[in-house]
Amino acid sequence: MTNIHIPEIPASVAALIQRAEADCQLAFARVEAIERINTRRVIRAFQEYRVGARHFAPTTGYGYDDIGRDTLSKLFSFVFETEDALVRPQIASGTHALALCLYGVLRPGDEMLAAAGRPYDTLEEVIGIAGAPGNGSLRDFGIGYREVGMLPSGDIDISGVLSQLTPAVKLVLIQRSRGYDWRPSLSVAQIDAAIEAIHRVRPDVCVMVDNCYGEFTDEREPRADLLAGSLIKNPGGGLAPTGGYVAGKSAFVEKVACRLTSPGIGAEVGSYAGSYQPFYQGLFLAPHTVAQAVKSAILAARAFELLGFAVNPAWDAPRNDIIEAIRFDDPEKLIAFCQAIQMCSPVDAEAVPEPWDMPGYQDPVIMAAGTFVSGASIELSADAPIRAPYIGYLQGALTYAHGRLGIEGAIAMLVQKGLVEL
Repeated sequence: MTNIHIPEIPASVAALIQRAEADCQLAFARVEAIERINTRRVIRAFQEYRVGARHFAPTTGYGYDDIGRDTLSKLFSFVFETEDALVRPQIASGTHALALCLYGVLRPGDEMLAAAGRPYDTLEEVIGIAGAPGNGSLRDFGIGYREVGMLPSGDIDISGVLSQLTPAVKLVLIQRSRGYDWRPSLSVAQIDAAIEAIHRVRPDVCVMVDNCYGEFTDEREPRADLLAGSLIKNPGGGLAPTGGYVAGKSAFVEKVACRLTSPGIGAEVGSYAGSYQPFYQGLFLAPHTVAQAVKSAILAARAFELLGFAVNPAWDAPRNDIIEAIRFDDPEKLIAFCQAIQMCSPVDAEAVPEPWDMPGYQDPVIMAAGTFVSGASIELSADAPIRAPYIGYLQGALTYAHGRLGIEGAIAMLVQKGLVEL
């Protein structure tokens, strides 16, 4: 068996990381202040609903009156300050949560409007703007789609969005995170301003936020009609083994619940034969875990900036998600970076990621994710579509120490391969 280990760290790389870390102290302090605010709100939620060991017990069958399931949803509603929430292990991914919202709210003849440019790649086949027809996309059901691009400043083009609010538009989608775009992720303030402007013109429209990667990076979540995301990202705290959530106005959450199960049943059923404890404990840890990931992203930004790479966002910029984009301008450097992140992982470190045609993506994608929970983006991972300008997207880290080690190891690997000079 081949021995796999973290690359030896040259003194020059160690010095670079130490310098970057020293530069980031004020930025780290801002992140820790947000962590404290969110932790307080999470604990208040647990106390409000008197969470005890009884809530962790598994259930089987239909799951009628499942106190663990129902209380978990109430916690999310309290923490995200919404009327209602639907939190379920049966939601397979963030894309699944988003699709449930779209199919739950939209009907034949309706239109959806993407207000922050083209949505994340995995939604393209859901909408029907990619992939073969006939698989049950929104387009197959006669649901229209239009989009409004972002302004050059990276802001939502609110006037452009308002101009596209035809009577047929019943749902407006705002993607909080950047996806695979080279732009800043949207802040809660930017999203809320867009929501308020849309509702002044069309109070009946459902404004839905793809909240993936953004939870707990700010002092609160957007005031959307629907928020949706994955539990193996931020709100699962690295412990949730699967699942997703939808939160928002009760009328819309009910429609989503009826799509998840069936009309007339909605949120009343759905058992889970495993313990609910990881979901509860994951939510409790989420503000801290997210802070660890954000601090890791800040360090990566400063370190790669010192190496001469373009990064987005800058190390001292406000943070609206856990992702750090690094532009390599070279496929060999990008692939070596992802492979090094894998090598610095606690799980499957011997695996060598290669680009492949991953379902739901329109370009070959390379993914490094040596994670305890398969595909968990809140754990240290990196991925990228193999297309110019060859941008790598780093996210996650259950601990800052591991994030730091992974960044240091990745730079050391690039130096070792002669792809970066120090």
